[in-house]
Amino acid sequence: MLKSKIQLVPFVLIASFVNFLFFHYPFFKYVFTLLDYTSFSGISLIISLVIAILIANAFVLYLIFFLSRLVGKIVLALVFIINAIVAYFVNTYHVIIDITMIGNILNTDYEEASSFFSFKLIVYLIVLGIIPIFFIIKLTILKETLKRFLINFSFTFLFLVIFVFINGGNWRWIDQNSTKLGALAMPWSYIVNTSRFYIYKNKENEKEILLPDAKIKNEVKSIAILVIGESARSKNFSLYGYEKRTNPLLAKVKNLHCFDATSCATYTTAGVRCILEHTNSGKLYEVLPNYLFRNNVEVIWRTTNWGEPPIHIKNFFRKEDLINRCEEQECHYDEILLKGLKEQILASKKDKILIILHTSTSHGPSYNTKYPPKFEKFTPVCKSVELGECTQEELINAYDNTIVYTDYILAHLINDLQDLQEYKSMMLYVSDHGESLGENNLYMHGIPASFAPREQLEIPFIVWLSDDYKKLKLNQTLSQNHVFHSILNFLAVESPIYDENMNIFK
Repeated sequence: MLKSKIQLVPFVLIASFVNFLFFHYPFFKYVFTLLDYTSFSGISLIISLVIAILIANAFVLYLIFFLSRLVGKIVLALVFIINAIVAYFVNTYHVIIDITMIGNILNTDYEEASSFFSFKLIVYLIVLGIIPIFFIIKLTILKETLKRFLINFSFTFLFLVIFVFINGGNWRWIDQNSTKLGALAMPWSYIVNTSRFYIYKNKENEKEILLPDAKIKNEVKSIAILVIGESARSKNFSLYGYEKRTNPLLAKVKNLHCFDATSCATYTTAGVRCILEHTNSGKLYEVLPNYLFRNNVEVIWRTTNWGEPPIHIKNFFRKEDLINRCEEQECHYDEILLKGLKEQILASKKDKILIILHTSTSHGPSYNTKYPPKFEKFTPVCKSVELGECTQEELINAYDNTIVYTDYILAHLINDLQDLQEYKSMMLYVSDHGESLGENNLYMHGIPASFAPREQLEIPFIVWLSDDYKKLKLNQTLSQNHVFHSILNFLAVESPIYDENMNIFK
């Protein structure tokens, strides 16, 4: 029978222990992969980490509950709910909750977030969140006297100081692994990294730094179409040597060139910004569409995705803007980006046109929902958002079908450009980042680029040209920053910040 009343000290110790028991399996699983847990030093470090987590969490809870038991209960209830959700994603997709992942979470729209919903998530919420909250609400926590609080607080604080001093020899190891350790410690992973995220956001320039004015060098009618892929990895493109025919249409296209390339980051917001920036500076410089629009180029942006930096152009269309004009089945997929595009190009009165199509085709976890049924070329496919529950074959088949659909969209786009014979045309396809499909027990993306697997960094960089108006430099390994300078070159835009070394054309 649950006691209705409890002293504050045993309560915070129990709460800290339950938090440790429920939510720190991934933390210690990672620790055990790094340490020799049969050695004395390994065992002592593991024991030290256990004590540190238990006492530190209890210490913070003790302070909050002493100041206000009501606020303490609200905070602890929120912690268990958020911990349960975080535990689901960490255990299911093997993500880590660092500042990068916090950025992904805070920039996720409803459509993407809802795709992760599953019965398993409900179980996590009920067992690890709601049930503990029931006990937290039911208990009456007795008030602590100021004298007793000061004694307990002082002794605990002294213990932590001595504990840190005694474990001085372990701090080098902890510091070396602090990124992952901090991203797996609950609830500090999301509390600290959310704070860091907003600190960095506040440090950003309030207004983007304008680039020096540019000028258009000729009147040759030219179209550059930049297609930003989503979660597309070059490893699964048959154009790059993949054994399955995922690019049957593009394989037949003339004047098509493929480059090896790597992404700057493993998440959408950073990857898209890198594609649109002239350099990786960490500053808020004017991005490509804004820059060209300001310098008299016709710029059109169409997107079924999210995560782009602030875009200051006239013709900006989201999926909901485009779908109003479309009733066919393909309107619900990325083909919507092509509907009415040719007519929009012909309506332009300018010689230079930049079109950016931001797709969402290969974004997980519901790969099987990202393409029309007729593109399900490889079967069986994974139909669960819990990717670890699918076989490797099912998961890869579902993902490969998104690449087949991407192949169709790009080939369709090239056909449309070929009809516009009065224009010199280029289509450039580059992905924001790659994707993990169970390799090393990792799924999707978002691992910090400094130690991300190559599957999340190696991306396709595909260029099509309408004729011999331009020649390509061959045998290059490219970065996403090559996009900015190559498009300037193709559209004959002369700019002081143009870098010939980052241009793909001869």
